[in-house]
Amino acid sequence: MNRSWGYLSALTVALLFGIWFSLDKTLLGYLHPFALAALTYLLASIFLFFINFSPLKNKVLHIINRGDELENFMSRKDYGILILTAIFGSLTAPALYLSGLSRITAVNAALLTNVEILFYIIIGVFFLKEEVHRKDILGFAFLLIGAIFLSTNNLQNISFNQSLFGSLLVVSASFFWSLDTSLSKFLSHKQNIIFITALKSGFGGSMLFLLSLILGLNFTLPLFRVPLLLFLGLFCLSFSLVLIYYSLRIIGSTRTGSIFALSSLFGAVTAFIVLNEPLTILQLLFGVLMLAGVFILYKGGN
Repeated sequence: MNRSWGYLSALTVALLFGIWFSLDKTLLGYLHPFALAALTYLLASIFLFFINFSPLKNKVLHIINRGDELENFMSRKDYGILILTAIFGSLTAPALYLSGLSRITAVNAALLTNVEILFYIIIGVFFLKEEVHRKDILGFAFLLIGAIFLSTNNLQNISFNQSLFGSLLVVSASFFWSLDTSLSKFLSHKQNIIFITALKSGFGGSMLFLLSLILGLNFTLPLFRVPLLLFLGLFCLSFSLVLIYYSLRIIGSTRTGSIFALSSLFGAVTAFIVLNEPLTILQLLFGVLMLAGVFILYKGGN
């Protein structure tokens, strides 16, 4: 299998998530973060289940699975991992991220998602027992410095105010997404990743929908905003969820995670172009600093 397709998939995921990260800001003016997350993940799940039970399934899987040796069954352990990834990546992370996004700019939220790579390293070192080299310390430092300055507005917001709280929610979401991606590696060699992603997003979306109903949240959205919701759920989220598994299978979690960091820049640029949010030189510098940390950590990695 040509590994270039794995890299292309990871880049596509970064682009789609970057767009989703930022354009959600528009819909948060009408919907509570939990309700928005519920709708987008349910839409993605419905679309993926439609593909799974249609003639398109075999055509799509033939393209995705071509040349790979895959498992065509799901054990009890696999379903346990799937439930965990759904709780982490389709329930907790989007709820935290959108709650944080409602309190800070889409540009800052997009750049802050770079800290997810730091969590990949922590998981690898303390749980997967991966080696830490001298150069890794510099990468750690770049990511931490960038995250601290972005979350505190260049050290001006050191109090626990609404803006800082929103940044901490985004960072927390990144942690749960890193857990999701790390665990998803164990499912990436399954044959039907369409069914896996449909089930995963459906579980998270259903739990968020139930929570929204319990809290009495509003699901009303102006008609002219419905196309944007459909675009984010049916296109951005559903395609990215499938491509994440494909990328994990081909190039592994380390390279997928490092390339995924580009979603922060894609998101910041999208927010700047579409939402007219300010994108300062200082923000770009700290974003680039965090990306430099990513490249230092993963240069020459497997």
